[in-house]
Amino acid sequence: MRLWTLHPQYLDAKGLVALWREALLAQAVLAGKTRGYLHHPQLLRFRHTPSPASSIAAYLRGVYAESTRRGYRFDASKIISADLPSPIDSTQGQLNYEWNHLQAKLKLRAPNLFTDMQSISHPVAHPLFRIVPGFIEKWEVTTAHRVKNN
Repeated sequence: MRLWTLHPQYLDAKGLVALWREALLAQAVLAGKTRGYLHHPQLLRFRHTPSPASSIAAYLRGVYAESTRRGYRFDASKIISADLPSPIDSTQGQLNYEWNHLQAKLKLRAPNLFTDMQSISHPVAHPLFRIVPGFIEKWEVTTAHRVKNN
């Protein structure tokens, strides 16, 4: 499961569809509707908010907005009805780590998109996240060294 801090605009078609499915799964986990993935590290930042359900619903609305912009037909009725939450803080190090991770995926899976994105030096985050200085998040599963705010 990968719930990107990055804005979904950077994902290729395969990545955006996978994100939609994984975020719907996260919504089910946070609502107690499934036993799988209960302790998945990607869910920690949502669990640490005052309303995890509202936070994941807002996340899904951001993914849905990108899908609509691209002309996809994701089913918005699958997103639970919830109040708008406060933004979730995420670190610049996390955003940088994810950008590098995505670039490695796209280089193999979507080389044309990878080439198009080489001019982007400061990727933006999903609208739910407010980027603050700091290293890779503690919940991120990686063996790489901590990346500090560039």
